[in-house]
Amino acid sequence: MKIAIYPGTFDPITNGHIDVLERAIEIFDKVIVTVARNSAKNPMFSDDERVEIIKKVVKRYGKKVEVDSFSGLLVDYAKAKHAVAIVRGLRAISDFEYEFQMALMNRKLSKGVFTLYLMPHERYTYLNSSIVREIASLGGDISNFVPKYVARRLLQKTGSKKGK
Repeated sequence: MKIAIYPGTFDPITNGHIDVLERAIEIFDKVIVTVARNSAKNPMFSDDERVEIIKKVVKRYGKKVEVDSFSGLLVDYAKAKHAVAIVRGLRAISDFEYEFQMALMNRKLSKGVFTLYLMPHERYTYLNSSIVREIASLGGDISNFVPKYVARRLLQKTGSKKGK
């Protein structure tokens, strides 16, 4: 069974993330979407909330998708899960330099885990979680950017009455 890890902060998971996940599902037998605990970031949703939200959103994919969280080195987590690849989304050239450095470092740390970059559909190339959080907090319409359940959770968290 070919397993891939799809790590991210996912604060919150967006339609762009889902698009990349759907592409990965076509390539791998199983994709583990894993919430990275990053002490350098101050997420809106807790780790447990993000895991719960993602589980709800990806339920339709059945056993092809697992949801988890981790801390520590990603390559160690990938090895523990018997993954052959790390899936990352690339939206724009600006993402590339950081992702390239991380892929090379991961390759140095673990030669058996590959990094696979998948580009989301062009309609999601401008989309990121920070922008979605900002729009939601200002009462803007986020319905085109996140699944309905995520929109409801964001609106609850921000206290916004708009943004359906």
